[in-house]
Amino acid sequence: MSEQKTLILVRHAKSSWKDATLNDIQRPLNKRGSKDAPKMGKYLSEQKILPEVIFSSPGLRALTTARLLSVELGMKPSEIKVSNKMYTFNSEELLNVIKSLKDKYERVMIVGHNPAITDITNYLSGSRINNVPTCGVVVLKFSIDTWKKASKGKAKLRSFDYPKKLW
Repeated sequence: MSEQKTLILVRHAKSSWKDATLNDIQRPLNKRGSKDAPKMGKYLSEQKILPEVIFSSPGLRALTTARLLSVELGMKPSEIKVSNKMYTFNSEELLNVIKSLKDKYERVMIVGHNPAITDITNYLSGSRINNVPTCGVVVLKFSIDTWKKASKGKAKLRSFDYPKKLW
């Protein structure tokens, strides 16, 4: 088992607010979000930012983002692990999910929601990112042998990219 862990945090791509009758969990991506997610996946692949596993919120906008990313990363959308615990906007709940990850995984991608993605990034890395935009990707590196040790200030921010920065 490695002494290194990589956490790739992704905020879902831009979603649609057109249909006010939909529950929040059912909101789809809008046109821009549907374009940005595959482009971001291609960029991550080119940068060799390759997860072993992708976990996603069951929120339609997050799950669709995860599926679009997975294709560009050479993974099967059917391999995405969906967890109701990731449908959260709370960083403490997201931290509990991270600490419970199986240690066999060294490179994990989590596709979720703000403010949890921004808050957990800042908590784990000591960064002061104001906002992880839609389809934003944060790569955190840990010098730990178990996800249980993921805690405040333990991670180094390796990269922070998002569509408007890249294209």
